[in-house]
Amino acid sequence: MLSSFITMRCLALGLFCLLCCNAAQTYRRRPRPITARSNTTFPIKAVENPCKAIPLDFVFVIDSSRSIRPNDYEKVKTFIINLLQFLKIGYNATRVGLLQYGSVVQPEFSLSTYTTKSEVEKAVRNMEHLATGTMTGLAIQYTMDTAFTEEHGARPMNLHIPRIAMIVTDGRPQDTVEEIAAQARQAGIQIFAIGVGRVDMNTLRAIGSEPHSEHVHLVANFSQIETLISVFQSKLCGGSDMCEVVDHQCQHICVSSPASYRCKCREGYILNPDGKTCTAEDTCAVVDHGCEHICANLPRGYECRCRPGYQLTIDLKTCNRIDHCDLGNHGCEHNCVTVPESYICTCKRGYVLNLDGKTCSKIDHCADVAHGCEQEFMSTEDSCVCKCRKGYTLRPDGKTCKKIDHCADGTHGCEQEFMSTEDSCVCKCRKGYTLRPDGKTCQSLDLCQTVHHGCEHQCVSTNDSYICRCFEGFMLAEDGKSCKKPECSEGVMDLVFVIDGSKSLGPNNFELVKQFVNSIVDSLDISKMGTHVGLLQYSTKVRTEFTLGQYSTAQHIKSAVNRMQYMGRGSMTGSALRHMFESSFSTKEGGRFNIPRVSIVFTDGRSQDDVSEWATKAKNSGITIYALGVGKAIEQELREIASEPDEKHLYYAEDFEKMAEITKKLKSRICADKPSDENMCQCENMIMFQNQVTEKLKSLVQNIAAMSKRLETLENQLVHK
Repeated sequence: MLSSFITMRCLALGLFCLLCCNAAQTYRRRPRPITARSNTTFPIKAVENPCKAIPLDFVFVIDSSRSIRPNDYEKVKTFIINLLQFLKIGYNATRVGLLQYGSVVQPEFSLSTYTTKSEVEKAVRNMEHLATGTMTGLAIQYTMDTAFTEEHGARPMNLHIPRIAMIVTDGRPQDTVEEIAAQARQAGIQIFAIGVGRVDMNTLRAIGSEPHSEHVHLVANFSQIETLISVFQSKLCGGSDMCEVVDHQCQHICVSSPASYRCKCREGYILNPDGKTCTAEDTCAVVDHGCEHICANLPRGYECRCRPGYQLTIDLKTCNRIDHCDLGNHGCEHNCVTVPESYICTCKRGYVLNLDGKTCSKIDHCADVAHGCEQEFMSTEDSCVCKCRKGYTLRPDGKTCKKIDHCADGTHGCEQEFMSTEDSCVCKCRKGYTLRPDGKTCQSLDLCQTVHHGCEHQCVSTNDSYICRCFEGFMLAEDGKSCKKPECSEGVMDLVFVIDGSKSLGPNNFELVKQFVNSIVDSLDISKMGTHVGLLQYSTKVRTEFTLGQYSTAQHIKSAVNRMQYMGRGSMTGSALRHMFESSFSTKEGGRFNIPRVSIVFTDGRSQDDVSEWATKAKNSGITIYALGVGKAIEQELREIASEPDEKHLYYAEDFEKMAEITKKLKSRICADKPSDENMCQCENMIMFQNQVTEKLKSLVQNIAAMSKRLETLENQLVHK
């Protein structure tokens, strides 16, 4: 820090001496820098610009990371506005662009956006702090690839307008800068790197142009950034010949530019990569190169080369004659023959050289169409020969063809039918049969007719096997062949499962609940005329998995249960009971008249809403509710849900391992309490019958009234006659 401060102080003293001779004349006209006070930028009075009219393409690249405090950010804006006072801004004068960067690059305005100083100042004042990361390398990449393109206002390179980028940063970059900064400088961009605070000086040197004493500056804090105004005034105004001011160390010639300088070599010399020293351009003329044929100058020396038709030997000085065919790049399709200083291509027997002198074409002996071939023909090296298509063979005349019958020898071994193809004899089967894997014998498509299936009721053939099925009212036994009646085969009901899918259950236990549902389904007589089953899953919301009228077989219901997706959220048991009461037993969802309604409610914890209201309404409407609780289920809630008496309708297990036991009890209870024809005499059905009779009586009364009116009309007609 101390060495940087001393360097900056010496530079300032040197610049001050250069400016002293013009100080008396320019002081009154020189605009005074604007200072940042209380985060406010004060406008300055318009004065005549004392700088020479040096056109520049000037882009500010401003660090807008979160490490810069708001008041320091305002000081940077003030610094920019003060620098603008030394520039003559206009379309044909200096063009100014600005971008700021954090984690991303944000262009504020391009070189072509504004043409007056007031517009640029206003845009700078309106900038907003990004307060994100420090991607300096990304910002330099954007400056090179986009900001200094003609599409964004930069003038063509052939006009030799200096391209200047001023980068202001206060921290270590989060990406690499060395390579991209070098590319930008090589592309002709002159970079000034200004560091504030704890910035690594090596990073600034990697960014800034050479010489670093002119292009790299470091100040202790944002309050001191204003001290650089006088330094950049001389650079931007072009008032000094840089070659006279600095120790340029150019070996031959120093050429000043508006804000820097470059080294140049005298004619016959080239500039070395260090940008300062020079090397003789014609090295071959000043050294004993020893080349047998040709000496060629290179940027850092020379190399020996050979005349056409020769190649350099291993000593890299002498030359040998080239065998052009051995080089492997002759491009001859067939043969290569070396001739003096070149080569020629030749073709193999039966081919002729094409006009390109490299490729060969086959001599077509069939081109005159005098071959007389019946089907196909082919030109060989010596003649045109006839061929036959696949499945045919050439006759002895060498021109005509006959079809090959692969089945003619009678060795095909086909059980039923056979057919000759192009390649072989293949076996076929008659309608109703299919070919076995041996490719010769056939089997019936209806396996139930050809095998001993052992099905007690029905055998149904599939593509390559068969399955057993039972008559309605029966279910397939474990052996897959015999049939048995369901445990509850005599009862008919509309049954709706209400299943808890809350997150306390867990995916593994949810699979056990699905097994519980399928176990109950297996014990019921599921059919169109028998028991119907629907299912709700609830969590924070209620979801109908399938309705009463959706499936009419136990297999379809079990498949639907297995497809259920675990919801895994809250536990709104009250909402589920309401949905069951209002919708699940409706005719729209498959509910039937005069059929007992039963609901099995499963839960594993406390409900997040009230259950008593809708449970009571459901039970009062004639729905029988079985409540099944596991684990942390609340006994009081289970009693409010279940129908009376509790000992018949309430079941509880401490954990899911004991579910099998209560499942068995519940199946026994449902079968023991199976609905009977006595249910038809329930009060609800009596009311329904009474309502139907009332409707019929109303219709009859209306018909009698209409008939009486017609009789009255007839009587009036008779009286008038």
